[in-house]
Amino acid sequence: MKKLLSLMLLAALPALAQVTVSEPWVRATVAAQKATGAFMTLTSTQPVTLVGVSSPAAGVVEVHEMKMENDMMRMRQLPSLPLPAGQPVKLAPGGYHLMLLDLKQPLKDGDKVALTLEIEDAKKVRSTVVVDAPVKPLNAAH
Repeated sequence: MKKLLSLMLLAALPALAQVTVSEPWVRATVAAQKATGAFMTLTSTQPVTLVGVSSPAAGVVEVHEMKMENDMMRMRQLPSLPLPAGQPVKLAPGGYHLMLLDLKQPLKDGDKVALTLEIEDAKKVRSTVVVDAPVKPLNAAH
């Protein structure tokens, strides 16, 4: 009876969205540089929202978007980033990306940067995805 009840409870739980990360990388910095970008492709099995990011390499990590406005490329911070079900969302130079601000130390080619992505589903249930992103040279445009 206990086993049957446990199975029924498990079946009633909503399936958690699975977010996969592909091709993550962080742009290398030069001495005294306090900010850089992180890039990757995010794909979710269900509609979710990227609501926060943190990293031990930076004091703050923000989601940003580069967009043409009045013939001028502008960057703005986004409070969150929707991840539609089954549709890859590319974080790349010149578009959506993560800004690592207040860097703790320079990041050089070959280093690894840990990033924790905070994901929220439609029911406001939060989960995290941990990424180890390799650092690539300044001129990397993947």
